Order: sequence, then structure tokens, then C-alpha cells
Amino acid sequence: MMTQNRRLIGIVLTVVGILLIPLIAMQFTEEVDWNLIDFMVMGTLLLGTGLLAELVIRKVRNRDYRIGIIALILVALLLIWAELAVGIFGSPFAGS
Repeated sequence: MMTQNRRLIGIVLTVVGILLIPLIAMQFTEEVDWNLIDFMVMGTLLLGTGLLAELVIRKVRNRDYRIGIIALILVALLLIWAELAVGIFGSPFAGS
């Protein structure tokens, strides 16, 4: 039980740490221009990915399935992130 709680704390701290990168970068350059919505969307995306991976770790007992499912979750995260960032698919979500 304690390991699971530590993993959850680790997930939240990792999300905060990742979100600090653009926040700090915004202080030094005009190239990074995030608003509150950007932070909320990315925070939700990262936290959701972390919590979904945690759910898979807790519920899926077969190691190979666990690795495969988490890999798919990470691929989905990267595709959504790329779409939101540069619109690789040209969906309405990217502002295309």
C-alpha cells in the first residue's frame, strides 16, 4: 500500500516538475508563450496518462500485457501532444 501511495505522489510531483519547465522558460524567452488553458490541458493530459498507467500497473497482472498497454498509453500521449503542439493530423483541436 505504501509503494502505491509513493507512486501516486511521484506521478503528481513529476507532472508538476514537467509543467515547471515551460513556466520557467517563459521568464527568459518570448518563444514560450503558454496561457492558463495550455497549462491546464497539459497538466490534465500528463496526470491522466500517469494515473492510467498506475491503474494498469495495479490491475493487469501479466507483465507483457502491462508493458504493452502502458506503451500504447505513452504512444497516445505523444500523438495527442504532437497534434496539440503542431497539428500533425490537421484536426480542429490543433486549431487547423
